[in-house]
Amino acid sequence: MSKVKELKVKVLEAQQNADIAAMYILQEEAHATFDEETLSGFFANILDLALENLTNTLESCSKFNINDVQDFATLRALYEYAMEHYHAGAMKDASALYEVLAGITNDEEFSLSLKYHYIAADKGISLEVFMDDYADMEKTQTNKTFYISCFKKKAQSLLVMKKSTAE
Repeated sequence: MSKVKELKVKVLEAQQNADIAAMYILQEEAHATFDEETLSGFFANILDLALENLTNTLESCSKFNINDVQDFATLRALYEYAMEHYHAGAMKDASALYEVLAGITNDEEFSLSLKYHYIAADKGISLEVFMDDYADMEKTQTNKTFYISCFKKKAQSLLVMKKSTAE
């Protein structure tokens, strides 16, 4: 069996098992093996699984546990999806996704980090400005989180902005 067919079998098995974590494990191999169209479908499948997990979590009124492998992978996929929206300039869509993600996890650090994201996007602050002026990318890279997790002092002003508009 060819390498492409072997990988497609693994991907299909992960999809059938709704195993988003396994899909992420196959990601590097997919990049090296699949053509652009197949790779696009691969990532669409990850997003579909993540959205299905989000729907199930919302319907059950539960929260994601970032320490659970499947929940971690789901949060990562949804965060990446929100970042794509933010990068594309779809600020309101990104803001709404960040706000949902901030409220649907049991991890306080992740939740607080996403609050900075959703307020910045809601206020129309570009991703570039957010990353340059508010995020501490060096510390985030040191922490090795899949999301922007460290912020400069200036980021506190975002929380103040949100509070003042709520009053």
